[in-house]
Amino acid sequence: MTEKKKPPAPEPIAGLSFEQALRELEGIVARLEGGQVDLEESISIYERGSRLRAHCDAILKDAQAKVEKIVVASDGTVSAAPEDGAGQTVS
Repeated sequence: MTEKKKPPAPEPIAGLSFEQALRELEGIVARLEGGQVDLEESISIYERGSRLRAHCDAILKDAQAKVEKIVVASDGTVSAAPEDGAGQTVS
């Protein structure tokens, strides 16, 4: 009986950039939509896809928070809004 070779372990999600995670997630979606993956692998890659989506979401929320801190003054100058000690923007 021949033993099936295991693919290399995927890179830890926490170390992926947004672009890397999104690219991998798109690949997972394509594989699942293609219907050529057996049930056990489908479950496994779906779970990884779910974690990748959460990772991307967290990166986007962090980026959004940074963008929301940007302030344009009446004279047109752009700066970052100061924060209080709790990470809240001070107006």
